Amino acid sequence: MVNFDQVTFEYIRRDEEGNVESINKALDDISLDIKEGDFVVVLGANGSGKSTFAKHINALLEPTEGIVTVSGYNTKEEDKLLQIRENAGMVFQNPDNQIVASVIEEDVAFGPENIGVPTEEMWKRVEHALEKTGMTAYREKSPNKLSGGQKQRVAIAGVLAMRPKCIILDEPTAMLDPVGRNEVISTVKELNKQEGITVILITHYMQEAVDADFCYVMNKGNVVMKGKPREIFAKVEELKQYKLDVPQVTELAYRLRKAGLDLPECVLSEDEFTEAIRRLKCR
Repeated sequence: MVNFDQVTFEYIRRDEEGNVESINKALDDISLDIKEGDFVVVLGANGSGKSTFAKHINALLEPTEGIVTVSGYNTKEEDKLLQIRENAGMVFQNPDNQIVASVIEEDVAFGPENIGVPTEEMWKRVEHALEKTGMTAYREKSPNKLSGGQKQRVAIAGVLAMRPKCIILDEPTAMLDPVGRNEVISTVKELNKQEGITVILITHYMQEAVDADFCYVMNKGNVVMKGKPREIFAKVEELKQYKLDVPQVTELAYRLRKAGLDLPECVLSEDEFTEAIRRLKCR
């Protein structure tokens, strides 16, 4: 679905006369593959390069060096931009930046209408997208009446109506409360499992990565760790070196294990933790 081949990206700052003042390497020789249908999470502290990485996937940014391909299309080829953005839809951190209409169903229709989807087919897509994001009951309301989590689900519905193979979410829960965060992540997981849509979730909330198929950890523009969630979160000390935490229950089990309790190397959920403690009591 997505391939990065030795990708480097530099932000260049120039003075008023056009002379280069500084060069910031936001991505540094990244190579990776993301398979179609996978749920992939990219983790990293602020300034690690996560958002720059995300913007390369639907060609909002172009590599300084290397090649990014999406569904086989090279993001440097301008005549392929429409196909790339039809295949890879982007959801940003602030849903207000993506909502353009005063009625929810019209906002969801905006994307497919602009890529020339026939009217009858467009409204079928709107119906499907609203249903899949749990927003059908709000279709005739104004986005201004919605909570943050609901607005973000509208933004996801707008992308979904364009029928992408892949959805990239750039810290979509960063501005939400815990309830809104759960709403959005549950919606994303359902789309991945039920619709087979490839999901690339950029986040710094560790709990959001627990159910992923694969995780990448970024630091200073590099991919410094990669693996399944259990492999990543087993390395608590290494994650802390990159200014990242682990899920709370994982941290608790890790500390108890260090204190001498015979617990599994990595615990990812409260159910796993409860079961591990129950086994200790039964011995």
